[in-house]
Amino acid sequence: MKEKLYTIPLMDAFRAGEECPFCYVERSLEEHAIDFVLGPGASYMEDDVRAETDAMGFCRTHFKKMYEYGNRLGTGLILKTHFQKLNQELDEQIKMFAPSHASLMSRLKKNKTEENAPRTSIGAWAAATKEKCYICNFNKNTYQRYLDTFFELYRKNPEFKELFKNCKGFCIPHFGELAEEGDRVLSDKEKKEFYSELFPLMQENMKRLYDDLDWFCDKFDYRNKDADWKTSKDALPRGMQKAAGGFPADPPYTSDK
Repeated sequence: MKEKLYTIPLMDAFRAGEECPFCYVERSLEEHAIDFVLGPGASYMEDDVRAETDAMGFCRTHFKKMYEYGNRLGTGLILKTHFQKLNQELDEQIKMFAPSHASLMSRLKKNKTEENAPRTSIGAWAAATKEKCYICNFNKNTYQRYLDTFFELYRKNPEFKELFKNCKGFCIPHFGELAEEGDRVLSDKEKKEFYSELFPLMQENMKRLYDDLDWFCDKFDYRNKDADWKTSKDALPRGMQKAAGGFPADPPYTSDK
């Protein structure tokens, strides 16, 4: 199967030799989204883009990454008009606000789910702002296409299938997503083959990382101070990635990259 434009990023991710190809894809998507919002193309000056960023805002993580990126004016302009939207919503929420009536029966009836749910309209509004992020939304929508592409390549591209079989496995979150998506899109025959390849691949590479972490810890024993690190020197960031995803050792992504 000849590589197509939309398959190249996924093929490149599997060729990169990282602990999780889908973390590699996610990092590329996130950097692309930050470049789009704040980069040289000045997308933040476009009315349609600003309307979306005003409405959605950004999560805590991506506000920090935007600050680290270095375009202070671009970030300031985005934040300024986003605050216009927030202030308008805040005024509306305060006008509508009405505290609930406290009663003994209502307190007794509350279960744990209710305790964690917002009690007021302002609480619900504030909680909703944490769930909206322009960059997260871009990543989520685009990432699903890469999952679809994975199974298209798995079915049709022998080279990709070999890349998959010989990769270092996946982080636990992306492994779970692959297992879920495979159950949804594959036939019974394809599922049998896919899971018989995916599961041993994960077990082998999780064991490999455990061994690296084990030796990393043993190296701090004075008796091993002159011993070779083997493949364990960067076991901490690789182990963190395998357990939870992402690239914990990455430096901030900046505009002067």
